[in-house]
Amino acid sequence: MMFQQQYLYWLAGLILLVVAVMSWRDKANPRRLTTGLFWALYGLVFLVSDGASAWFGERSLHIAIGVVVVIMALIAGLGGVKLGAYHQRSHQEREASAKRLRNRLFLPALAIPVVTVVGVLLFNNLPGARVALFGEGNQATLVTLFSMMVGCVVGWLIALKMTHEAPAQSVQEARRLLDAIGWAFILPQILATLGLLFTTAGVGTAIAHLTETYLAVDNRFIAVAAYATGMALLTMIMGNAFAAFPVVTAGIGIPILVLQHHGNPAVMAAIGMFSGYCGSLMTPMAANFNIVPARLLELPDRNAVIKAQIPTGVLLLITNIFLLWFLMFR
Repeated sequence: MMFQQQYLYWLAGLILLVVAVMSWRDKANPRRLTTGLFWALYGLVFLVSDGASAWFGERSLHIAIGVVVVIMALIAGLGGVKLGAYHQRSHQEREASAKRLRNRLFLPALAIPVVTVVGVLLFNNLPGARVALFGEGNQATLVTLFSMMVGCVVGWLIALKMTHEAPAQSVQEARRLLDAIGWAFILPQILATLGLLFTTAGVGTAIAHLTETYLAVDNRFIAVAAYATGMALLTMIMGNAFAAFPVVTAGIGIPILVLQHHGNPAVMAAIGMFSGYCGSLMTPMAANFNIVPARLLELPDRNAVIKAQIPTGVLLLITNIFLLWFLMFR
């Protein structure tokens, strides 16, 4: 049996359903019913995202998932996701464990990228094994995801060995992190979908019209500045540079920088994405980068990470504009 990406969706869905059951049974959580419902609905989306369309029809499935997302938004917006009790060690026990393990605490986390890289290199150099496990064709994404999954399992086993905890406690910790992150956990997927909607709706064409009408894009520097700044600003709005890239590139990058000024598209793509990342540093919409760390670190100001990153983001954006101007037209 060949490995399929859907297996990872099913695994994620099952973990979320286990988290939901744990939440429902947690009487210390004042919102245990709605918290469990939130994660159960999210897990259901992963379980039925592929294959269910053959039963219900693709359009019906999309409508049903849309309704589920709206319900999840209402639960989160009304404060339905709260923290509970997670069977953690006492503060003194955690301090003693940290002193005993010291820097070895980083081994499980480091195992994930190491195993991922080794797995990708191994399958790339053993085409027979790659075809046997993943099938014919370009399976680069599937190879990477499979290697990362193996890395996560290896890191999990190392963590269990080091901490002498039961496997069930790792699920409790996963639930604690999910509850702490809350609605922000699903934001990257929502924003990626928003990017597709913007592209389909022709936002890139509208940006091109506005740029050509109100900016002197015949000037290379102005065109470059509009592209890099547009990437940063739309990323700040959408929270995701990958979602902003096709919109701004379709509106400014390709028609103006590449076709009109004959710029290098490879340089445009690389520095354009980097410009988008500058916007990621300066927006709460990039919740997984900026809001989640503040919550996990229990900072009193939830925007503290953003405030610290704004000077870096602005300086990098200015640098990217000049790099794009110098390198793209060489």
